[in-house]
Amino acid sequence: MSKQTKRLIIPDVLKGFAVLFMIQVHILELFSKQEIYDGFIGKASLFLGGVPAAPVFMLVMGYFLAFKNKDEKQLLFRGIKLFIAGLILNFLLNLNLAFHVFYEGWNEFVNIYHYWFGADILHLAGLSVIVIGLFRYGFKDNLIPWIILALSIPMISSLTEPVDFEKITFKYIFAFLFSNEEWSYFPLIPWLAYPITGYVFRLLEMKFGDILTNKKLKLISGVGILILLIFTFKWAGGIITNLPAYYHHGTWFFFWAIGLSTIWSISLSLFPKEIIQNPVGTYIRWLGKNVTLIYIIQWIIIGNIGTILYKTQTVSQSLIWFSAVLLATSLLTLLIQRKFTFRI
Repeated sequence: MSKQTKRLIIPDVLKGFAVLFMIQVHILELFSKQEIYDGFIGKASLFLGGVPAAPVFMLVMGYFLAFKNKDEKQLLFRGIKLFIAGLILNFLLNLNLAFHVFYEGWNEFVNIYHYWFGADILHLAGLSVIVIGLFRYGFKDNLIPWIILALSIPMISSLTEPVDFEKITFKYIFAFLFSNEEWSYFPLIPWLAYPITGYVFRLLEMKFGDILTNKKLKLISGVGILILLIFTFKWAGGIITNLPAYYHHGTWFFFWAIGLSTIWSISLSLFPKEIIQNPVGTYIRWLGKNVTLIYIIQWIIIGNIGTILYKTQTVSQSLIWFSAVLLATSLLTLLIQRKFTFRI
């Protein structure tokens, strides 16, 4: 396996692990009993479903946006498709919940619009692609403005508070952009910083590829970053396991997440090719290559079953559900790929 081939495989492996971590944390949040969520297992699950999931996924997405070098119009069109897919997914994963709200009287304690218009990762991906497409008109491949933009976005989250609109329409709109509302899970600010950082890494790779792939440099930088992460782990862990703080984090946690993502990426890049190419490694890469479809399918399954099983499952039952959802999602993905051409 050449160095270039391995560099292209690692992003797919990162995405594959990211979707696995997302599935397990969704199972925890919706299926597992509250005492599990509040205990050590819950905190471990939230940690795995934190930085190695959404931030890594968005970093890799930004990397591929720079790697594939599509024109600005293509990016804008793709971003719109992703955002619309996110809206449709919100309706599909909450079909069972909507039935109970409208026909079983759950409207007394559930606001279905918070679920229909929740700002999730597909909306973030779509808006991020649009924004990157727009900035490419002016920035091109100039490193400095991209770096400044990446650093500025989490600073906005740290230094300013979102506007608290009285009109509900604006609350729903700004939940996708910059908001502290409970249904604003992945607002553009601060999360746009991750795909832009991934974009920056690809630009750096094009200019300094031989330096960045040097094993000695990887080990030295990796050890240095790891020491910093260990000393700040308790602080960062408190943010990761507190979902509102995680969803609306600031600059320092952004740096911490980039550091952990770097360690994770370096670790995978140092794996022998035999591990990456074995059946398990091949399956994880396949998950990564089909991450959008897999993400949609797993959420539809988990979201609708979660309405019935909400916080009732033990650890062993949650593990069984994780395996069942992963198997069903994989089989449905294969079936859809054989019957249709799915591309967003």
